[in-house]
Amino acid sequence: MTELEKRMHRCCFAGHRPEKIDHTEQEIKHWLSRRIDLAIMDGFVTFITGCCMGVDIWAAEVVIEKRKENPALHLIAAVPWPGFPRQWSEEWRARYEQLLKDADLVVNVSKYYRKDVFELRNRWMVDHSNRVIAFYNEKAGGNRHLINYADGQWVDVVRNE
Repeated sequence: MTELEKRMHRCCFAGHRPEKIDHTEQEIKHWLSRRIDLAIMDGFVTFITGCCMGVDIWAAEVVIEKRKENPALHLIAAVPWPGFPRQWSEEWRARYEQLLKDADLVVNVSKYYRKDVFELRNRWMVDHSNRVIAFYNEKAGGNRHLINYADGQWVDVVRNE
């Protein structure tokens, strides 16, 4: 299978960290679960997470849970650079470490921190996907840049309304 053919069955996630969202984790996970189910019905079997606190980790956890019933599902962890969550709380670091253990593939987008590392990670995810599932609040920032990039690449974007 060519990279283009694989891309047609890949979906990535975009979303904010918990402090930037006015919804509970359970509300967002429920929304993500429904959108992931629809993506699966549309033929998506591989999901890419950017590994940040909040929507990225929650989406990965939903995929991992669904994979228990559907072993055809795959998870790719697009890590901005090795060790990037060093300053997170112990709880978030534990969830991140579990995500990496459960992922089918871990990709370090950069070997080290650099100013544009999150933009590089976002572009990598979009360039390897045919759909973005985005839960974000429309404000300026990295998620908006990711979605604008996806729109420019003709990648389908499913947004929370």
